Amino acid sequence: SVVIHCSFYRPDNLRVKRVVWGHVKSRHVSGRVIFDSNVRRATTRYQYTGDKYHSCSLKIHKVLQNDAGKYIITFNSFKMDTWRGNAGPTLKVVDLKVLVTKTNGNETMKEGDFVNLTCLNRCDARDPASAFTWFKNGEPINEGPALYLSNISPANSGNYTCSLKTQAGTSSGVMHIDVEYGPKNTTVSVSSSGADTDSNITLVCSSHSNPPVANYTWFKIDADIVEVGHQPIFIPGDRGQYLCSVTNKHGSQNSSTVNLKTECKCSHTVPVVLPVCGAIKLLLFQTILDSIYQRYSYHCYCRCCCFAVECDNCNCCPKVSCIYFISSFNERVDVAL
Repeated sequence: SVVIHCSFYRPDNLRVKRVVWGHVKSRHVSGRVIFDSNVRRATTRYQYTGDKYHSCSLKIHKVLQNDAGKYIITFNSFKMDTWRGNAGPTLKVVDLKVLVTKTNGNETMKEGDFVNLTCLNRCDARDPASAFTWFKNGEPINEGPALYLSNISPANSGNYTCSLKTQAGTSSGVMHIDVEYGPKNTTVSVSSSGADTDSNITLVCSSHSNPPVANYTWFKIDADIVEVGHQPIFIPGDRGQYLCSVTNKHGSQNSSTVNLKTECKCSHTVPVVLPVCGAIKLLLFQTILDSIYQRYSYHCYCRCCCFAVECDNCNCCPKVSCIYFISSFNERVDVAL
């Protein structure tokens, strides 16, 4: 809003009957009446805040560019006399506009581009000679008619405006800059769910990019592509080295490899206690082992860090505990080796 301040003096023997405000956009265009005290229709934008004694101010709400120009006031007395203001005030409407120029000429702003922002004031016939202040997200960052952003990065994304340094409250429209870039900081994390953490493994691929990642491709080292899709989650089927590759319209990036390897976690066992002593104990213990090995099925189970596997020998686990099953009685004897 803007207030055109106005005051007048009248002799005591003259009383004002009518007040009229007119607007002339230019000398080549005829004027129009914007306020008439004799017209009782409500006006939404033009408000007469004066009276018929001394004040004749006019308030304009929601100022538009078309409101620029000269304003003239006219009085009529009860004797039908007419007076007009000698020199009507001229209103200039500041119309700031941000002009964007880029090196690549495309609408999309991507990382590495050079962007120039120029603040133009129509009151100065588009001559960028006014003193301007530049703002990013409401915070002042620079002064001058132009703002040069070289080799832009995601940190340059934000809302830019300019304003007249000498006119508080003037501001251009918002110019939003959204810097796009290819995938960055691509990583793979391993998560597990459920009680058996060795077999419920999920790989999650994460990456920063603008626009967001469009495709995820999972690779297993020394193997073919194992999965391509739009989801960052992958459930591997076996052990090995995995990595993910992510892609958007500006490029792609691979993660480092994650190794799902075997690390044995041998089961706890309780050794057989024999009620003998000395050399007799050792001899009898060895005899029992030989007898069990010859008569019954022999299995060694090794639990790995990511997957549970059954081994056909004890080489996979150091200091492994073997589990013997006596098939005929369905009994189990744990012997620590």
